[in-house]
Amino acid sequence: MSTVSEIAPVITAAHDALRRDFPLRPFAIRHQLAGHQLLTLPQIAQLAATLPRDQIEYNSGKVAIGQDPDAIPSVKLDPVDVVRQIETAGAWMVLKRVEASPAYRKLLDDTLLSVARARGFNSTSEAGFEQIEGYIFVSSPNSTTPFHLDSEDNFFVQIHGEKYFTIFDNSDRSIVPDDEIERSMTKHRNLKYDESLADHGIEFHMFSGDGCYVPYQWPHWVRTANTHSISMAITWKTKEVRRNNDLHFFNSMLRGIGFPQKPPGTQPSLDTVKLAFYRSVTTAVRPLRGSLAMRRVLRRIALGKRANYYMKDA
Repeated sequence: MSTVSEIAPVITAAHDALRRDFPLRPFAIRHQLAGHQLLTLPQIAQLAATLPRDQIEYNSGKVAIGQDPDAIPSVKLDPVDVVRQIETAGAWMVLKRVEASPAYRKLLDDTLLSVARARGFNSTSEAGFEQIEGYIFVSSPNSTTPFHLDSEDNFFVQIHGEKYFTIFDNSDRSIVPDDEIERSMTKHRNLKYDESLADHGIEFHMFSGDGCYVPYQWPHWVRTANTHSISMAITWKTKEVRRNNDLHFFNSMLRGIGFPQKPPGTQPSLDTVKLAFYRSVTTAVRPLRGSLAMRRVLRRIALGKRANYYMKDA
């Protein structure tokens, strides 16, 4: 049985799971974000109409747990109509980096500040919550999010509907080997899945007001029940996570030109050299990322021809 903690815009006390398991193991949470005006379908549709197209990804929700990335069925609707018709669209959608909107940024900051205070800190930065980002998920009934892992820590909150969220231990390389971790982070997130893994997962059965903490790189898959679902991932990256991510991306680029690399942490001295070079290059090109067209070009150069897979309908 998972320990349940409170995560809400206002939290006044620390709880056992935050002290014992955070940030190393997943645990169940409760929150007070369900019914928030910013997390209703009409408001999410307005958000979808304003976000840059490369911050919106959607496809059919009728996919396998171990879905082949090259065979994901699409949905022939524009993003706003996907949200408006989510009960019948048979779709899965994520709106990325919603913190670009000041209202959503405040919602994320207030929620994580309450967690920071519950852990005895006075601010999010003091608690190690850096590069705070938000992702809103809208899914049709009986939809599946395939097996994958994410490159940040995450408080996942269920806003509407019923969801099953199954998480696996990222220290077990028999579940996801190192080369698959790198590929998932830099090419397409979907991972190979075998039914023999089922007994190794931790399942969180969530309704409105429920959620779970998802540690960095813990693989997971998700399914909805018989009604549409609205969820949000409240994410952040610590300094250590940003370092590992940068090394994964640079290793992937080197692998792409014929120089396979060992995982981050295997060769600390070499990691330091690679990190310094990679960050100097990315700092130089960062001003170019203001343009959607240029972001697509840069992703293709860095990550290969499939880097813009989620914009195939655009």
